[in-house]
Amino acid sequence: MRVRPMPGVSVASVDATGRLELLAESPVGTMRYRCGPVGTAMWIALRQYEGDAGAAARLLAELWNTAPENARADLDIWVEEMRDAGLMCAEPCP
Repeated sequence: MRVRPMPGVSVASVDATGRLELLAESPVGTMRYRCGPVGTAMWIALRQYEGDAGAAARLLAELWNTAPENARADLDIWVEEMRDAGLMCAEPCP
């Protein structure tokens, strides 16, 4: 499965503690969302691998010294939360 940011979602910043701030354009204005360092790493890994969740999970497993299936489970949960928030979508995006 490949996942992408929804149209209108962009990165505003990543601070020194690793917190990612996303901006999402909506009919009511610009919404701000923040991710902690783990979510930031997941976002970056997905973007590095063009939305390929399997490849991103393998990278995260290596970086975090954990089993690939555990990294993939955590990534899948996070992606689902991001999809529920309207920040990501599975290809093809609307």
